[in-house]
Amino acid sequence: RATMKSLRFISAEAFVSNAKFARESLSGVAHNLFPLLFKASYLLEQGEVIHDLVENWPLVDFNVGKLLGTTVDYQEDLSHRTCSVCLESCLTGLRDYVLNHPSPCMKRLKVVDLTGMKDVEVQLCECKKTMGRWARTQLLSKLCLELLVYRQQTQRNPDTFEISIDVLIDLFVTERNYELVAQALLKKHCCPLKICCVAFRCDNLALQKFFYIIKLTDPSLLRKLEIVHNVRLEMEHLEILFNSIHFPLLMSLTLPARTFNVRRFTATDEQTLVNIGEKMGEMTQLTELSMSFSILTGRIQKLLSPLKSPLKMLDVSNCSLNHADIAYLACSFHANHLEALDLSGHNIHDLYPSVFFKLLSHSSPVLRILTLEDCNIQDSHVNMLILGLSHCQKLQELKFLGNPLSSLALKHLFTFLCELPVLKNVEFPVPRDCYPTDITYPIDDANMFRFDHQKYERVAEELNLILLQANREDMKASTPFFGSYDAAVQETNNELGACLINSFKETLEKFTTSLNKWS
Repeated sequence: RATMKSLRFISAEAFVSNAKFARESLSGVAHNLFPLLFKASYLLEQGEVIHDLVENWPLVDFNVGKLLGTTVDYQEDLSHRTCSVCLESCLTGLRDYVLNHPSPCMKRLKVVDLTGMKDVEVQLCECKKTMGRWARTQLLSKLCLELLVYRQQTQRNPDTFEISIDVLIDLFVTERNYELVAQALLKKHCCPLKICCVAFRCDNLALQKFFYIIKLTDPSLLRKLEIVHNVRLEMEHLEILFNSIHFPLLMSLTLPARTFNVRRFTATDEQTLVNIGEKMGEMTQLTELSMSFSILTGRIQKLLSPLKSPLKMLDVSNCSLNHADIAYLACSFHANHLEALDLSGHNIHDLYPSVFFKLLSHSSPVLRILTLEDCNIQDSHVNMLILGLSHCQKLQELKFLGNPLSSLALKHLFTFLCELPVLKNVEFPVPRDCYPTDITYPIDDANMFRFDHQKYERVAEELNLILLQANREDMKASTPFFGSYDAAVQETNNELGACLINSFKETLEKFTTSLNKWS
C-alpha cells in the first residue's frame, strides 16, 4: 500500500528530480527545507543532490535516522534503505562540507549521527546495492584519513581544521579493515571529523588487535559491544578487559562462543567468574546480554546476581544450563523485565518444565521475542506450550526451529498463535513426518535437507491458510534453513569463510604433525 505524501513532499520530489536544476538552485533554498529535500532525494536515489545538500548543510545536526524516519510530510521510514549510492553521497558530501568553504564561521554543523540506519535482508532501493555497517565503517575511516592527507599536502585553507564535527557511528571491524580504522581512530583528534563510536562489533580479529582498537574507540562512550565470530576471547581475557577498561554507558554486551567453560574450572576460575560478575554489576546501564555456546552449568546466578539493572534481553542458547540456573532466572528480578529471551539448545520440557513455565509466566507481560530452537519440543508438549504462551499477549516473534513436531501438531499450534494479537513473525521447523523415520534430533547439517520437499510445501501452505482464515495476513511464517538473517555475517561472509578454511587447514596440519611424531 502506497504511503501518503504531503503536497510539500511531492513538490520536494519534483524539485530534486531534476538534479542539475536542484544543485544550481540550492543557494536560494530556505534552511528549514533541507531535511525535506534530503528525504525526497534519498527516496529518488538522487546521489548528486544528496551530496550537495550535505556539503551545504545549514543546520547544527545531521541525524540520518531521524531525517529518513517517519515524518509529517512522508510517513514511510527509509532508514532501512542502506542504499550504497545515497550513503556514499552522504559521506563524501560530509568530507566536502569540511573542505570547500573558506570561512568556518559560516558552518554550524556540530553533530552527524549515522547510527539510525537499519541493515535488513530485502532492499527496496532501485540500485539494489547496499552499504552495510562494515562498508560504512570503511568509507568513513578512509575519508577521515583523506582529510588528514589534505592538510599535509596543502596549506591553502588552514581554517578547514578549525572545524570540529562529532560523527556518531556503529563501527564494525574485521581483520580486513582493521589497519584503516585503527589509523583513523588513532588520529581522530587531528581530524575535523571526530569518529565517536557508539556501538562496536568485531569479527575475525586477533585478540591483541581487539584489545588495542577497543581502547582507541573511547570506551566511556560505548553503548553496545559485540565480540562475535572468530575472536578467541576466553574468560581470563574478559576479566583483563573489564579490569583495564571501564564501560560506564554500556547497555548491550555480546560475547563469543566458548568464552566460559565450567567443565574445566579450577578454584581460580571460580573466583574469576565472580570478578567478572562484579565488574558487570558496575555497568549500571547493562540491560542486554548474549553469551551463547558457552558452558555455564550451575553458574548463572554467580554471573548475573551482581547486576544492578534488570536484563531486558538475555541469550543463553546452548549454554548447558541446569535446573538451578533456570530456577534462578525464574525467581530473579530479571524475569519480570525480559523482552527477549533465547533458551535454544535446552531440553526444557524434560529437564525443568515447571521452572521454565514459571519464567515464562513472570516475563509474559513484557516478552516480545522468544526463541526455543532445538529444545526437543514434541507433540506431547504442545498443549503445555500453548498454555504458557497464552499469557504472552505482547509476543511479536516466536522461533522454534529444529524441534521434532509433526505437521498435525504444527497446525494445532498455529491455530492458537493466531490468537496472539501482535505476533508478526514465526519461524517453524520442517515437520517431523517430512523426514525419514531414522532421523534423530537435533538434526545435523548432513541430514538437514533429507526431507520430503513436496510434503513440506503442502504443510507450509496449510499453515499459511490457517493464518489467512483467521485474518492474520500480518503474520509471516517461514522456515529459514540457514538460520535467521544476520546482516553483519552476510556482509563479511567471504572473509569469515576464508578464515574458517584457514583455521581448519591449520588444525589438520597440527594433527598431521602430531601423527608424524608418533609414527
